Order: sequence, then structure tokens, then C-alpha cells
Amino acid sequence: MKNLKLFIFSFVVLIGCDNTGEVSKQQAAEIIAKVDTLLNNWHKNAAEANFEPYFELMDSVSVFIGTDAGENWTKPQFAAFCKPYFDKGKAWDFKALERNIYVSKSADFVWFDELLDTWMGVCRGSGVLEKSKGEWKLKQYVLSVSIPNEDVREVIEVKMASDSVFMERYKQRSL
Repeated sequence: MKNLKLFIFSFVVLIGCDNTGEVSKQQAAEIIAKVDTLLNNWHKNAAEANFEPYFELMDSVSVFIGTDAGENWTKPQFAAFCKPYFDKGKAWDFKALERNIYVSKSADFVWFDELLDTWMGVCRGSGVLEKSKGEWKLKQYVLSVSIPNEDVREVIEVKMASDSVFMERYKQRSL
């Protein structure tokens, strides 16, 4: 009888628990809205040269990958690169034209892609954020210059010349 009561209690507890580990549509919508605001504010902080709030979103192990092949920065490297721009009172002004945010089943990771209006024209950004200790932190951000397909051949010609210079520098650095 004691075992039967324990079995029934355990069964009721298990049925009452959501063991799927999946985020509900409402939770996902709330996370997407929060992350969208965080990213808009992150870009706004760059435009307004707010150094501390800009870098607070980035995790201590963040990586920022820029448009140049040599731009693969850790957070401290990126902060050092950016500091002079922020100190002058204006860094860069990127505004999201479109953004897609995806939420992991466990609701502790999101990844996103965005089209941006920038001084370079339309660019694409993408990244990953992790929720840790109740706070979202940017783990990786990748910025890419978008090129219309009909213009790719011209860009490739220009790029091939600069790629050979980059490769020479890269080989020297690796020695």
C-alpha cells in the first residue's frame, strides 16, 4: 500500500512536470522582444559612443568578426580597437532594417541575423547570445558587407588583389 501511494504520488508529479524542455510560444515571443531591444540598444550605444553600455552586452569571451579578413577580435581586442572612436564621441551608426531571432528549445541561447543600414550601405550582421545568471550576453557577432549578386564579379576582382596582400601578411604572422 505504501509503495502504491509512492507510485501514484510520483506519477502525478511527473505528469504535472513539463519534461519536454521546450520553450512555449509565449516565452519565445518574450525572449525575442527582449533580445530585439537589447540589439537595438547595442547598436544605439555605438551610434551615441556609449562605450561601457556597448561592451556590457558582450560576454567576457565574446568574439567580434568584422568585414576585413583580419578582424577576428576577442572582447578586449575589440574594445581596444573601438576606444579611440568612442572617445571622439561617435563610433558607427547601424540601424536594423530587418532582424530574425531564433530561440533554442532550452531558452538559454538565441541566434540571429539582421540586415543593417550602415555607412557602408546595407550590411548583414549575425550572432549568438547566451542567457546566464538571468542576463543575456553576446557571445559572437559577425558583420558582413552585402554584395548584390550582379556585382559580385567586380567585387571579386578587387578582392583578389587585396586577398593576396592579406595572405602575404598572414603567412609572415604565422612564421
